[in-house]
Amino acid sequence: MNIAKVDLNLLVYLDVLLREGSVTRAANQLSITQPAMSNGLKRLRDLFKDPLLVRTSDGMTPTKRALELQPVIRDVLSKLESSIQPETDFNPATSTRTFRIMTSDYAESTLLLELLGKLAQDAPNITLDLITPSDVTFHDVEQGKVDMAINRFDELPLSFHQKVIWYDSFACVMNKHHPLAAKYDLTTYIESKHIWVSKTGFGVGVGIDPNEVQKLGWVDAELTKLGKQRDIRVFTRHYHAALQIAKRQSLIATLPSKAAKIFTDDPDIVLREPPFDIPPIALKMAWSALLHHDAGHIWLRRLIGDVAAEMQ
Repeated sequence: MNIAKVDLNLLVYLDVLLREGSVTRAANQLSITQPAMSNGLKRLRDLFKDPLLVRTSDGMTPTKRALELQPVIRDVLSKLESSIQPETDFNPATSTRTFRIMTSDYAESTLLLELLGKLAQDAPNITLDLITPSDVTFHDVEQGKVDMAINRFDELPLSFHQKVIWYDSFACVMNKHHPLAAKYDLTTYIESKHIWVSKTGFGVGVGIDPNEVQKLGWVDAELTKLGKQRDIRVFTRHYHAALQIAKRQSLIATLPSKAAKIFTDDPDIVLREPPFDIPPIALKMAWSALLHHDAGHIWLRRLIGDVAAEMQ
C-alpha cells in the first residue's frame, strides 16, 4: 500500500465507525450523509482488504483486523489533531471555561470540595459541571464530551489516559451510642448490622443481591476470605447518605477513610479502624486522548494532582 495514495479522511471515517458501531450514527457524528459513509466503508474495506465491520445479531461487529487497527488509528489521529491545533495560552485567572467531570460523591465530598477552594482563589470564573456515573458512558469520555472521570474503576479502555490520584484505607463509622463503640472486635462487628455503599465505573447501576457476596466489593471480599459475612440492612450509592444513616441509626458504615473523616469533629460519631485487613483502594482520574494535549485540561489535571498531594 502506497501511503501517498491513502485518503486520510478514510482514517477519520474508520475511527468514528469503530467507536459508533453504526453507519448511521457515524454519518451523523461527522455531519455527512449515510450514503457517503457507506461509500467510505466500502473504500476502507478495499483499502485494508478486510470487511472491518460485520453485521451480527449484536449489530455491526468489528473484525479482528479492525480491532488491531483501532488503537493505532486513534493514536495517529490524536497526535495529528494536537499538532495542527493552534497554540493558545490558558490563563486560569481569566478563563470562563466549563469543565465537565464524572465523579462519585466520594470524590465529590473529598477531593473536589478542596478543589473548589483552589478554583475560587486561582480561577474564579471557571465552572465545574459534576455528573454522576450513571449519567455517563465510556463513549462520552472517549469523545471528549466529558472532560474527565474521577472514580474507582475496575477497568478502563486502553485508549484512555489515567492517573492514580491517591490510595485510601478504610474506616468504620458508627453512632457514639452504638454497642460496638464500647466492645469492638471482629465478632461484634459481624454481629452488628451494616450499611453497604459503593458505586464504581460508568453507566446505569443495577440492584444488589445481598446473597451474591462476591459482587459486593472490597470489604465483603475480605470478610469472605475469613469465612465471615456481615448483615447488610441498607444498600446505597451515596457516601453522605451512609454517613448520616450511621450517625442516626444503629448501623455501621465501613467507608474509605477520607470520606469517613468528614465526621472527624462530630461529637455524635465514633471512627474505628476495621477489625480486619482491607487492601487500600485507588481513586483515579481518566480522560480521552483527544484532550490530552489541551492546555486547559493539562492545567486542571496538574491542579487536581496538587490538591490531592496536599490532602495526603
